[in-house]
Amino acid sequence: MRDEARASSGLDPARGAPWRRPRGRRWPRFTAERTDRPAYAALDLGTNNCRLLVARPTRDGFRVIDAFSRIIRLGEGVLASGRLSEPAIARALEALAICRDKMRNRNVTRARLIATEACRAAENGPAFLARVTGEVGLELEVIDRATEAELAASGCTPLLDPAAEDAILFDIGGGSSELVRLGRSRWNGGGPPVPEIRGWASLPVGVVTLAERHGGIEIDRALYETMVTEAARHVDAFAAAHGGDLRLEATHLLGTSGTVTTIAGVHLGLPRYERRYVDGCWMTDAEISRVLDRLVVMDYDARVANPCIGSERADLVLAGCAILEAIRRAFPCRRLRVADRGLREGILVQLMRADGVWGSEPVSEGGKQPRFTST
Repeated sequence: MRDEARASSGLDPARGAPWRRPRGRRWPRFTAERTDRPAYAALDLGTNNCRLLVARPTRDGFRVIDAFSRIIRLGEGVLASGRLSEPAIARALEALAICRDKMRNRNVTRARLIATEACRAAENGPAFLARVTGEVGLELEVIDRATEAELAASGCTPLLDPAAEDAILFDIGGGSSELVRLGRSRWNGGGPPVPEIRGWASLPVGVVTLAERHGGIEIDRALYETMVTEAARHVDAFAAAHGGDLRLEATHLLGTSGTVTTIAGVHLGLPRYERRYVDGCWMTDAEISRVLDRLVVMDYDARVANPCIGSERADLVLAGCAILEAIRRAFPCRRLRVADRGLREGILVQLMRADGVWGSEPVSEGGKQPRFTST
């Protein structure tokens, strides 16, 4: 598994430069790590992925010093059974143990460890969390949907176009998807900008739930449109409640999820996924349409063979495309900015801001000393 393939490097807004094949041999550049600054950690256990970032604060953001990301499919089968399966639990425990070791090795002093839709929905979610504490030594916090939307906004705000009046942020997850209407961000005396949330909704549809309901292997245009229609029922309700006064010419989409980063990688023709080319890149409406049309006619083997999709995403990517298409039809903006960042970055920003590391007054927010018990 490509555990580090989509690791983040910080909050600096990416330039979104086009990918060009490198010439000659490039030696990596190494910089000394400032170990006098505290290490913070953010862990996001989702329906499909387990992700970790460890970072130290910088003058106006943070620098990632360690990362982990693995597709574990914790929510696999929950739609049908209502329970987390034993194989899925085993995959999650293995990934969480790696995250625990990374936090220990980096001497993390402040952390927030969250779980989302799979643990919210599963009947045996509380029992699973107890196993995580007993067997791995980590205490996970199951966050509600409002907190999930807020964290995504905090993590992605640096990528807002400052000239735009509004942005529609979407986070297409495994078990749910979040939509947030953002206004112009504001600065708060240092550090990353603070998002202005004008409206939000959590939709009960994600790539895992949609793929399990309709299948993810053999998908033709008719089945794809069926998935778009199902997602649109939820998206259209948000658009009716929060989009009536939008000026689309002054609004852009801002997408954070494996779906949108995969689409960007395919659009750029990357020989393998590289975050530095994807995070912060812009795509026009026509460019998105071309990629979606290309993916819909691909068979499963062709999706597996694509280096930005692979076997781990091949059965889920079209479900994500269907949710994205429903969002585009409800909000036909001319531009989309791609974010390879989200909940973890939002957690780090909130923890550091709460500690006053950028000169602002410390405030009381989530996060605590990580608890590592002997196992």
